[in-house]
Amino acid sequence: MGIADRLSLRAWLRAPGSLTERLKRHGRFEVELLRQGPARLRAPERRQLGLPRRGCTLVREVLLRVDGRPLVWARSSLHRSALCGPWKALKGLGRRPLAELLYADPRVSRSLLQPRRLAVQGATRRQMQRQWQQATGDTAPRAMLWSRHSVFQRRGALLRVMELFHPDVAHLAPYPGTRRPTLRTLAQASRRPSRP
Repeated sequence: MGIADRLSLRAWLRAPGSLTERLKRHGRFEVELLRQGPARLRAPERRQLGLPRRGCTLVREVLLRVDGRPLVWARSSLHRSALCGPWKALKGLGRRPLAELLYADPRVSRSLLQPRRLAVQGATRRQMQRQWQQATGDTAPRAMLWSRHSVFQRRGALLRVMELFHPDVAHLAPYPGTRRPTLRTLAQASRRPSRP
């Protein structure tokens, strides 16, 4: 991955607001539901959500596609008790994007985005690899390691969202009205005199 690709991917990892809306600008957007049901939380999820007081936890895993190309694997996790309260609309979400619940309600707040490089042999990446193979018939690229996560809160109930990016996302501009940086524009920027 070149410098321009790394800069573009970094911009995607830190871009605020709805990832769904950013991807929609690049073509026909669709959500492929891979799994939604009870599951054990992973260590990072337990740290941010805490252990449930009762019952179990729920995990939703999806592929986000643009013009048929899978570009993002996402995993959402929450305590199942929240499905009877603030996050109950998640039960009937199906193939609709999670963004419909997260950005339409002013009572939902979001923590800071946390970019993270996953371990190649980590549990999250192994799970993604299995589902990617089943959904696409192909293996996910080895370079598909960069993710981001944040925690949404509504009336005290927490929902953690983690998004893992395909390297091809770096070829798309993350902000409207801008182009992906190129080596030429980076070289021009480096030659400009710095302001005092």
